[in-house]
Amino acid sequence: MHSVSPSSSPADNSAGALGNVTVCRITPDIPLWDHLTDYAEHCSWPAGAHLAGMLRDNRFAGWEAVFAAVQDENIIGYCTFLKTDYYPENRYWPWISSIFVGEEHRGQGVCGLLIRAAIGYARSCGFQKVYIPSDMTGFYERYGFDKIDELTNYGGDVDNIFAKDI
Repeated sequence: MHSVSPSSSPADNSAGALGNVTVCRITPDIPLWDHLTDYAEHCSWPAGAHLAGMLRDNRFAGWEAVFAAVQDENIIGYCTFLKTDYYPENRYWPWISSIFVGEEHRGQGVCGLLIRAAIGYARSCGFQKVYIPSDMTGFYERYGFDKIDELTNYGGDVDNIFAKDI
């Protein structure tokens, strides 16, 4: 497990909690940033290594953000809020992307907390719509997203694009 120091002070704890799970918007100036870098680097999802690189290089600009789900001082999931994503034709934005919840915590509502945190943040930034890219169908619809398009990513795979008015 990737433990978070009790002295960590997440930048935004208004996202919500599920039992003892809290979602925080994190910034480079708090220890949680380094913990999330390590968690993403070693998670089971290959895209986690990409997020770890973004965190190491602090490749977040302006309103872009990263969120972590924390339970009992351990990171159990994450997502990003970005202007661009993994598409040569990037005609939608902002993206709620890189959504990951550790296998042992799936099915407990953690993904919903992460999405709600990103949506709340998007509203605070003045956005009225958000997008999620995914190869899945039948999942993000439960959070009020509709499939609106398909885009070919840099790897040559076709992903579904989901949108939600906020």
